[in-house]
Amino acid sequence: MQDRAAVWLQHALPKRALTELAGALARRPLGPVTQAAIRRFIARYGVDMSEAAQPDPAAYATFNDFFTRALRPGARPLAAADLVCPVDGAISQCGAIERDRILQAKGHGYTVAALLGGDAALAAAFTDGTFATLYLSPRDYHRIHMPCAGQLERMVHVPGSLYSVNPVTARGVPGLFARNERVVCLFEGRRPDGRRFPFALVLVGATIVGSMATAWHGVVNPPRPGIVRRWDYDGREIALAQGAEMGRFLLGSTVIVLLPAGVARLQPDWAPGRPVRMGEAMGAWQP
Repeated sequence: MQDRAAVWLQHALPKRALTELAGALARRPLGPVTQAAIRRFIARYGVDMSEAAQPDPAAYATFNDFFTRALRPGARPLAAADLVCPVDGAISQCGAIERDRILQAKGHGYTVAALLGGDAALAAAFTDGTFATLYLSPRDYHRIHMPCAGQLERMVHVPGSLYSVNPVTARGVPGLFARNERVVCLFEGRRPDGRRFPFALVLVGATIVGSMATAWHGVVNPPRPGIVRRWDYDGREIALAQGAEMGRFLLGSTVIVLLPAGVARLQPDWAPGRPVRMGEAMGAWQP
């Protein structure tokens, strides 16, 4: 009953208006109001400020500055692994892409093409591949890093809804991640044997997520023009090393990693519900 009520509320809420209002407030330096909001948030969600490069809450002029805070050097060492986890959070789902379908929750799935904004040709590269859906809770570090080195090829902003992406909504809203607003970042990676392969990091928006930003573009949304927007980076050398920051959420959400078939396998202990930290081992190249 509680789950159904929560999902009903998600349908009924004016999600876009709430998100735009929250984003506007989070961007503004509101002095004592901002400081009170930051301290309340830290207490409510148990945020560990000892990991932050700037641990003093009073040093942040806006709520967004606090929410996208950097970590102190050495707080997230990179594992000696072929693929490392791109974020702090928890595994929502992970495993094999069944032809073109990704598991969202028991009884719910969606297609890779739908997730990528309806681009069937692009989606075909991930047929029978591997995915990991990683949920960032409010208390988590909200910068996103590279699981392996990659050359940026394309970015796509796909308009959509702004449902919450917590586990309750994931169980109750069909096709949630392919319905919500998202920023699709496509890279070309290279294995030590020289084999090149595409991979994607999909940043999924949610209620109260004021915007998403990437290291090469800055804030992607707003604006929200209601149409698919595409950026191609042919001829531009935008190469990011493993572990480099590639983006951030201004208020939190979910990241989906897509890999083609036969490229890599996830760590054996990766399973739904498992907490993860940026930089830990995520996977290894397949022979």
